[in-house]
Amino acid sequence: MGPVLAGVLQLLALIVALALAYTPLGTYMARVYSSDRHWRVERWIYKGIGADPDTEMRWPAYLRGVLAFSAAGVLFLYLLQRLQGVLPLSLGFRSIDPDQAFDTAASFVTNTNWQSYYGEQAMGHVVQTAGLAVQNFVSAAVGIAVAVALVRGFARSRTGELGNFWADMVRGVVRVLLPGAFLAAIVLVACGVIQNFSGIHEIGQFMGGAQQWNGGAVASQEAIKELGTNGGGYFNANSAHPFENPTPFTNLFEIFLLLVIPFALTRTFGIMVGSVRQGYALLATMATIWVGFVALMMWTEFAHHGPALQIAGGAMEGKEVRFGVGSSSIFAVSTTLTSTGAVDSFHSSFTGLGGGITMLGIMLGEIAPGGTGSGLYGMLIMAIVAVFIAGLMVGRTPEYLGKKIGTREIKLAACYILVTPALVLVFTALAMALPTPAHSMTNGGAHGFSEILYAYTSGANNNGSAFAGLNADTQWFNTTIGLAMLLGRFLPMVFVLALAGSLAEQRPVPVTAGTLRTEKPLFTGLLVGAILIITGLTYFPALALGPLAEGLAS
Repeated sequence: MGPVLAGVLQLLALIVALALAYTPLGTYMARVYSSDRHWRVERWIYKGIGADPDTEMRWPAYLRGVLAFSAAGVLFLYLLQRLQGVLPLSLGFRSIDPDQAFDTAASFVTNTNWQSYYGEQAMGHVVQTAGLAVQNFVSAAVGIAVAVALVRGFARSRTGELGNFWADMVRGVVRVLLPGAFLAAIVLVACGVIQNFSGIHEIGQFMGGAQQWNGGAVASQEAIKELGTNGGGYFNANSAHPFENPTPFTNLFEIFLLLVIPFALTRTFGIMVGSVRQGYALLATMATIWVGFVALMMWTEFAHHGPALQIAGGAMEGKEVRFGVGSSSIFAVSTTLTSTGAVDSFHSSFTGLGGGITMLGIMLGEIAPGGTGSGLYGMLIMAIVAVFIAGLMVGRTPEYLGKKIGTREIKLAACYILVTPALVLVFTALAMALPTPAHSMTNGGAHGFSEILYAYTSGANNNGSAFAGLNADTQWFNTTIGLAMLLGRFLPMVFVLALAGSLAEQRPVPVTAGTLRTEKPLFTGLLVGAILIITGLTYFPALALGPLAEGLAS
């Protein structure tokens, strides 16, 4: 079997698996967030944190809950790292430096999981499990909660109430993420992923000498890092490490995990707004972009030049021989079109155009299908913009799901779209202009620029993957990327929740002959075009200086 055919067959198997999980998972999540009943364990949690789960919140109160909970998470994780040297099961590792502790705390609380450290050489078992793994659950649940609040904004009328943040967050952890991660961890352990709390071992090498490795609760963290679209690896090599991802089957299974909830949330959306066809329209948009990017990535990585690459069957530099070009291409596209950031290959070693595809996937806002929750609310924002553009074309007040898109709504949507590119481009410009950050670049020219552009794109969009070749463990990068992650996560949430409150207060608009049918293929095409054009206009000059220049020169 040729490598191209193997990659295509893996892609088809993945699509079938996602299709089989779509309806039951999407329907189940709709029931979770629409139910009035509370499980007993959930009541215990509410009592412990002093929250009343039955109190409806308007958008400012919902936002205060999001920010307060996330701020407490940043503080707790920061202190846990600073105290690591005196904690049990620290494996002899010292406490984390202040700038790196801030960067890591901001990273995991924002669902980014950007890592400027070597996991197996820096973090002990307590920090990994009680700190990083816990944030993998709750940060993903926060994202889903904000998405559900926006969906309620479309579904409700003449009220500003969006539900209860504490109930939404707890249900996301207890009813969705914990059961899913538990089952996924069992599969990973059965397939060879390690799960223990062993210390550091010295392991002999084939060519002589020895290497030190430590164990860890890897399978459980690997499961939630993919299912929650987090991405932080227990080891520096991330999902290219055999302890995290030992076989081609586990590789495909991990890709399935990072895609299944974001895709299924479109059905959850359709059920909650009373029209599953609206969910299918968003699903078609996400799937079109995802499949298109996978096809482009495979083409760039298989369309190799030179005898060495021809013998290898593709651009194999930086890719695991266990997985090959096809599987690595699917993983790279899936992890950058979601907010996962996990990698089974080094994106810096992709071809120039291939690296540009990974970067563009993040720049789209990670909405195809996007992160857990963040992909859905990002896609809904783009749907509002697409409806507004269509309204301008025909001279009619735009409407979406029975809600008018007026001045307030389009301003909030515009702010959502503009804030992340502003963070990326401003921080990249500063890093390139100042002498100290430039010293961290391993490469010069277009590729060196791509390294820094990718770093801030990954941070501000809460992805977490890296281009490699950039020494990001400096005070400058730890501080600025940490700020980019925090601002890139929570400023958009402000606009999303404000928009949800504005929509929930409106009266529903009746459907007429002039209403744009947003469940039709025509709207899907319009939405895909709007996404690509808006992103292209925003980032094209920066992409032209980096990956496009490198790709055309090679």
